[in-house]
Amino acid sequence: MTVKLSLANLDKLPDSVAAPQYPRDNLTAGILHFGVGNFHRSHQAVYLDRLFNAGEGHDWAIVGAGVFEGEKAGREKLKQQDWLTTVVEQDAGHRQARVTGVMIDFITPGETENIVERLADPAIRIVSLTITEGGYFIDPASGKFNPKHPDIVADAKNIAHPKTVFGLILAGLIRRREESLTPFTVMSCDNIPHNGHVTSDAVVGLAELVEKELAAWVREHVAFPNGMVDRITPATTDRERAMLAEHFGVEDNWPVFCEPFMQWVLEDIFTDGRPALEKAGVQFVDDVSPFELMKIRILNGGHAAIAYPSGLLDIHFVHEGMQEKLVSDFLDKVEQEEIIPTVPPVPGTSLQEYYALVARRFSNPTIGDTIRRLCLDGSNRQPKFIIPTIADRLKAGKGIEGLALESALWCRYCFGTTDSGAVTEPNDPNWERMTAIAKAAKADPSAWLAMGDIYGAVGKSAVFGEAFARHLKALWQDGTRATVGRYLEAKA
Repeated sequence: MTVKLSLANLDKLPDSVAAPQYPRDNLTAGILHFGVGNFHRSHQAVYLDRLFNAGEGHDWAIVGAGVFEGEKAGREKLKQQDWLTTVVEQDAGHRQARVTGVMIDFITPGETENIVERLADPAIRIVSLTITEGGYFIDPASGKFNPKHPDIVADAKNIAHPKTVFGLILAGLIRRREESLTPFTVMSCDNIPHNGHVTSDAVVGLAELVEKELAAWVREHVAFPNGMVDRITPATTDRERAMLAEHFGVEDNWPVFCEPFMQWVLEDIFTDGRPALEKAGVQFVDDVSPFELMKIRILNGGHAAIAYPSGLLDIHFVHEGMQEKLVSDFLDKVEQEEIIPTVPPVPGTSLQEYYALVARRFSNPTIGDTIRRLCLDGSNRQPKFIIPTIADRLKAGKGIEGLALESALWCRYCFGTTDSGAVTEPNDPNWERMTAIAKAAKADPSAWLAMGDIYGAVGKSAVFGEAFARHLKALWQDGTRATVGRYLEAKA
């Protein structure tokens, strides 16, 4: 017998499931959030749930807002259960479920006027984002905002009826400027370096196309705090829904399963107040940069290191990849010899202990994170998580054998088949392009490195080019297992 998740059924939840300790009718909106997906609901929403359960911050509830047509399905699932979410934390020795109720509304994608109206509401003091690494209109080679993107150009010409997240944010700020209201803080919760600066570049860059004075006003009056976010949160499938029903007796349209670990390091820069998230475990610092560089290189770069050899070996789950000694040894060698040495000291943190924690998290056998998720969107992720590390190694005259092999494994993966001949379904927004170039690179490896928007100056390096070509040729001649095995046997 299961309990269908809803407000009416909160008092019927099994004792093993923690329910919100705050009445929903006491909550008022203070945050509008774009990108109501699994990570947001396992991370930002959980921190707010902790705070609300402690009896504080009840005027900081979340209103979700959609931009893309595909978000309507998730919105409908959450609407059917009064915007509630069951969050299940689990690892080898721990499984715990809680229901969070911090979201009180979700504006339907396409309802532009409603979204802008809400953005203009003085009660909304923070606008937060989880729109993925690829959602910021960044030119991968330069790492800067691309004002020539067709969607940005279209919004600049019709800012009263925008289609992009940044167009909506700017339209809301325009309304607040016109009405002499304090602007909201724009807070990125996405996993990109200097996410506050990147978000500022996008909003200001769009404003520049609309009106120079508007751009100057945004620069002067709007806060864009940088933040580092972390919690491994896979996609929800029928597997997770069935596990929730079996182990906890709850029927949830869209539960979230995640690891127990979570981290949020945030700059304390807000235009109009903020919730007291330090009481819920958020670490406020003057400079996030050391923390985010550590995380992006060691954790996200580590994900890339295990993703593509595992994908080519037909490994399904991340923990299964870590159980494959070839993969875990490859991760360890690349991290210890090439990635960790590029990470500067981090206040109060041992990089070796952090890496050991990351490896344990990757090995979590219960989380159900998939190799396919780690392989997703390499064309946006590699320029953020791997290629800058290669650039730093080359600049310092240090070895790049492992990182060159990682890049060759990515290229081989994008060819579209695994070592066994199994077809790899499209797994990148630019999959058609990536596959075509990977096929050309089989005969001419330089074709892959010629993608200047991805590799930039790294692709022109003779040292990197030689190592990449050698590894890619070996992958085609001998396969993943033999090629990675030879790299592991070689001395640094």
